[in-house]
Amino acid sequence: MKQNQTILIYWAIIGLLLLTIAGLVLKFIVLGTTATGEDGRQAIILEPSERAMVLGEMRQFLAGIQGMLEAAERNDAAAIARIARPLGLSATRHVPASLAAKLPLEFKTLGHGVHDDFDRIAMDAEALNDVRLSLSQLAATMKKCVACHAAYQIAVISRPNR
Repeated sequence: MKQNQTILIYWAIIGLLLLTIAGLVLKFIVLGTTATGEDGRQAIILEPSERAMVLGEMRQFLAGIQGMLEAAERNDAAAIARIARPLGLSATRHVPASLAAKLPLEFKTLGHGVHDDFDRIAMDAEALNDVRLSLSQLAATMKKCVACHAAYQIAVISRPNR
């Protein structure tokens, strides 16, 4: 009977550990650190330096898009590729895990998709030299940007005054 009780205790411990892991995965991979914003969008709560990093990346996207549009106007697919490449997935390497844990899964999915799109735009612009295709791809990417901005805002963590 003692052996059965020991086995039951082990299974209970395993069950609790699995529930803890599932809770941590839900919190840090799926939900992130969010609240409902004043305008109804989901507010992602970040430290000031983290917020600056996310907003800086968005400004890079915007500047890159503007540059790609100018290149398209000149019918310069090589310039489109050159501008799009650094905005691809390689740009995500500098994101700290602590910041990624605060971002909800849908936000991360949209962001990853945008970075992936820039890689695809760069590759296709180089390989196919088709500015119209690049513009079409850029329009599809912008839909992700618009969806993200419609759903999320980046807020700074509020600290009580001391």
